[in-house]
Amino acid sequence: MTVTQPLHTHHKHCDELFALAEEGVHRLRWDQCIGQFALFRGELEGHFATEEQLLFPAFEAANGSTSGPPQVMRIEHQQMRGLMGEMAQALASRSAGAFAGLAETLLVLMQQHNMKEEHILYPMCDRLLAAAQLPVADDLRRRTASTCGE
Repeated sequence: MTVTQPLHTHHKHCDELFALAEEGVHRLRWDQCIGQFALFRGELEGHFATEEQLLFPAFEAANGSTSGPPQVMRIEHQQMRGLMGEMAQALASRSAGAFAGLAETLLVLMQQHNMKEEHILYPMCDRLLAAAQLPVADDLRRRTASTCGE
C-alpha cells in the first residue's frame, strides 16, 4: 500500500456521498438531500483537513519548499469550499435549479482536482515521503478509515 492510498479510497467515498445528495435534489427529497449534503460536505472538509494538516506539510518539509503542487491544491480546496457554501444556501432556499448548477460546477472541479492529486501530487508524495521515511501513512489511514469503513 502506498502512503496516499487511503486518500484515493476517500475520494471515491466522497464521490458516492455527493451522488446521493444530488439524487435527493433531482427527486425533490429535500430532507434526504440536506442530510446527504451535510454528510458529504463534512467528509470533504475532513479530506481537505487531512491533506492540509498532514500530507501537504509533510511533502513540503521533505521537498524543502512551500510552493508548488500543494499550494495549487489549497487554492482549489478554497474554491470548492465556496461552492459548497453556495450549495448549502441553495438547499436552504429549496432551489433545485441553483443547487444543480452549482453541483455540476463542483463535480467538474472535483474531478479535475482529484485527477491532479491522484496522477501527479500523490505519486510525488509517495516517492518523496517514502524516501524521507516520514511516518505519515499511519496518520492518513487513521484519519480516513473511520469514515470509509476500513
